[in-house]
Amino acid sequence: MLIVKKFGGSSVADRERIFNVAARCIEDYKKGNDVVVVLSAMGKTTDGLIAKAHEITPNPSKRELDMLLTTGEQVSVALMAMAIQSMGVQAISLNAAQIPMTTTTAYGQAKLKRIDSERIRHELDSRKIVVITGFQGVNKYDDLTTLGRGGSDTTAVALAAALRADRCEIYTDVDGVYTADPRVVPNARKLSEISYDEMLEFASLGAKVLHNRSVEMAKRYNVELAVLSSLSCAEGTIVKEKTKMEKMLVSGVAVDKNTARISVLGVKDEPGIAFKLFDLLARHRINVDIIIQSIGRENQKDISFTVARTDLDEAMALLRENMEVLTAQAVECNSAVAKISIIGAGMTSNPGVAAKMFEALSGVHINIRMIATSEIRITVLIDEEDANRAMRVVHDAFSLAE
Repeated sequence: MLIVKKFGGSSVADRERIFNVAARCIEDYKKGNDVVVVLSAMGKTTDGLIAKAHEITPNPSKRELDMLLTTGEQVSVALMAMAIQSMGVQAISLNAAQIPMTTTTAYGQAKLKRIDSERIRHELDSRKIVVITGFQGVNKYDDLTTLGRGGSDTTAVALAAALRADRCEIYTDVDGVYTADPRVVPNARKLSEISYDEMLEFASLGAKVLHNRSVEMAKRYNVELAVLSSLSCAEGTIVKEKTKMEKMLVSGVAVDKNTARISVLGVKDEPGIAFKLFDLLARHRINVDIIIQSIGRENQKDISFTVARTDLDEAMALLRENMEVLTAQAVECNSAVAKISIIGAGMTSNPGVAAKMFEALSGVHINIRMIATSEIRITVLIDEEDANRAMRVVHDAFSLAE
């Protein structure tokens, strides 16, 4: 078998954990498997490097920031290869340029275009464990690029697809995907399996187990994922296309606190205004989630929507600069909000799911500010201070506990 194993920063945060990961990789290697290991930077290294950049300048260039951040993963893979070698097994570390893993030129948010598997296969044929930097690539100018936070998950899935791996294992500091954040909902239940679509919704809505781009890629190339703990041998969660025939009504509850609401008030009630608004944001790579447009009155309407809180300042600056083009009377925002969502493929064939969610929230006097739905998700916007309480009551309402 060819196994791709990805370990996050907390899994390789110090010497003890590096040797723990090395031992787990060697265990599979000694069973006769080919092993490819993808690593993130150690612990909080990336945050530390960003802080160092900001000590020099408040606005570092994206190219130079990528040049800096990619050093974190190179430290991880070199130390891991040394650890594996010290335990009597051949290993080699490779960075993105040595493979190479080619990306687009968008520094800080590059996307993988192609992976050349020849070097990796040569090293595997030499019976080495191959340790590869996650999170990074190289563009057509031979510049190092990064894939955005959480990009190591994407690297692992892309490698699994390119190498046609038999298994792709994502190791984290939790032992699988739960019906809710177990730190907030103590009786949350671990799921033995979950569909790509459900996992994508969890990842997009603040569950930090897998990065959403990695799930999208796994679905596209049909890479079956196993989410496991790097600190225990407990069975994890399998992410795949088809799961059990009889789906649970709701698979889980997610809360996203990295959100903010923006309201563009008093725009003209005429064709093309919504296009101008959302095209402006799209051109600046600002993603929008929930959207509500009021009924036009006196030739005016209001448009409200949510963005990631990290994009709020840029979005507000853009909108204020373009108020005349958008025919807006005012632009307001509120960052003290959160999204709570229920997710489940079984919701499509069961009426009354939304009503049950709304009943649970109203029962504890939590006000709903915006609502959005899809085939497998119902999301509401609430005050941030109510988020954890809302997660617990909705989790109980759908009997998701162990």
